[in-house]
Amino acid sequence: MKRILIKGAGVAGLTLAHELSARGIQVTVTERQPGFAGAASWFAGGMLAPWCERESAEEAVLTRGIGAIDWWDRTLPGAVSRSGTLVIAPPRDAAELKRFAARTCGFEWLDAEAIAKLEPALAGRFQQALFFPGEAHLDPRRALVLLRQKLAERGVNFIGVSEDDGAHDLIADCTGASSIDSISGLRGVRGEMLYLQTGEVALSRPVRFIHPRIPLYIVPRGNGLFMCGATMIETADDGPIAARSLMELLNAAYALHPAFGEARLVEAGTGVRPAFADNLPRVTRTGNTITINGLYRHGFLLSPAMAAEAADLALASDLKGDAA
Repeated sequence: MKRILIKGAGVAGLTLAHELSARGIQVTVTERQPGFAGAASWFAGGMLAPWCERESAEEAVLTRGIGAIDWWDRTLPGAVSRSGTLVIAPPRDAAELKRFAARTCGFEWLDAEAIAKLEPALAGRFQQALFFPGEAHLDPRRALVLLRQKLAERGVNFIGVSEDDGAHDLIADCTGASSIDSISGLRGVRGEMLYLQTGEVALSRPVRFIHPRIPLYIVPRGNGLFMCGATMIETADDGPIAARSLMELLNAAYALHPAFGEARLVEAGTGVRPAFADNLPRVTRTGNTITINGLYRHGFLLSPAMAAEAADLALASDLKGDAA
């Protein structure tokens, strides 16, 4: 049996561990810190939105990401909500909504009545919206915990950070932003997010709000909790959220619905997303190491496809101990 050591227990490492273990590979995963501390995946929106992402991403994000909804639904039954995505804009930004439509597909135009029927909390506030019925979302934190638990039950071994002891046929590097200084062309893109809690707003699906300064998305987590994000700042600084970002995210949430002005600010967090110049991920092999990196803001959307690609490469390789 082949033995592979995966470095990194974020979404890329865990999806690869699942793919490899399903193919009969003996997998060990190193965790830099317990409980996903410091992992960019922990601060993700969890939107499985390949059609929406096409607005600002290459076609490859759509083609690679389109199967992610089924993958997560099959892997973690009950964790995925297939309620679509609503993209909305105030009347003054109607032209931006049309621009969004021109760059995407898979949507329906909604008028004020249809918006109110879909999301009663937004009734009377917007005249037009785009609805992407084929999209979905999940809670990344719950998904990471459930996936790690499933892998442990399957026999995947989780250990602290250590050097390869020579007992593995291959190393898979899924360390994300930790590799920025060691992988040529990899850069950090800082994302800042908030968790707001209010009993005055109920949403059934992610809402993307086209805002002149910060395009806002708000994702319901249940029990009146909403994840609001996210900034995209070209820096690898993972320090606390900036005051300006906090104010702009809160202002955008308030513009979507005034009740967010009275919400409780439960958490403000930051994560550094690893990205290459084209903002597309890469699977590469150098010697005895396969690397998955550059998932940018598409970790949960693209990790299943990248894991399958990496697993194919691992199994096709002439590995040490292949006859084991």
